[in-house]
Amino acid sequence: MSTIPIILLAAGQSRRMRGADKLLQQEDGMPLLRRAAQIALGAGPVIVALPPEPHERYAALDGLAVQKVPVPDAAEGMNASLRTAVQNLPPDAAAVIVLLADLPELTTNDIKKIAHSIETDEDFNIHRGATQDGKPGHPVAFDRSLFEELRGLSGDEGAQVIVKRHKDTVKLIPLEGERARLDLDTPEAWAEWRAKQQT
Repeated sequence: MSTIPIILLAAGQSRRMRGADKLLQQEDGMPLLRRAAQIALGAGPVIVALPPEPHERYAALDGLAVQKVPVPDAAEGMNASLRTAVQNLPPDAAAVIVLLADLPELTTNDIKKIAHSIETDEDFNIHRGATQDGKPGHPVAFDRSLFEELRGLSGDEGAQVIVKRHKDTVKLIPLEGERARLDLDTPEAWAEWRAKQQT
């Protein structure tokens, strides 16, 4: 198992779910957030960025050895979560893996592939999961040389601005199928995906 910390981004508001919380949707008999945290824990230490308490997502993580980090300004968007989580990294962290909590097909081995890549290939500062046919997705690992830029993010664009700025040092790691990009943001997307799982 890698020692690279994994940031699980779970402070979003699920606006497109029309009142439902996508991270509390049941998958494999548990909330999606808990499943994502368990998968990440199989690959390394996990920091979970969460909305301010009280919130039902905290209970979904009960009993798991994760570091829960409330994001006071979570309403700002994804970059508030990134900023806050990066501030909680161990001082000796050589890199960080950023992972969305709503990727239902991602596996522990997928995360391990990203960790292994950034641990062994020093020619790239960003190591990014991709679909089988090469479309960039998640997880995304950042070398510690980019931590200061992660701490300086604002708005809801995520770390895309950093990835674009350092596009010449990005390595894509293909993962099976579409799992690096498959996220489910609407009730219709959930229904369609579940229907496919049953066929």
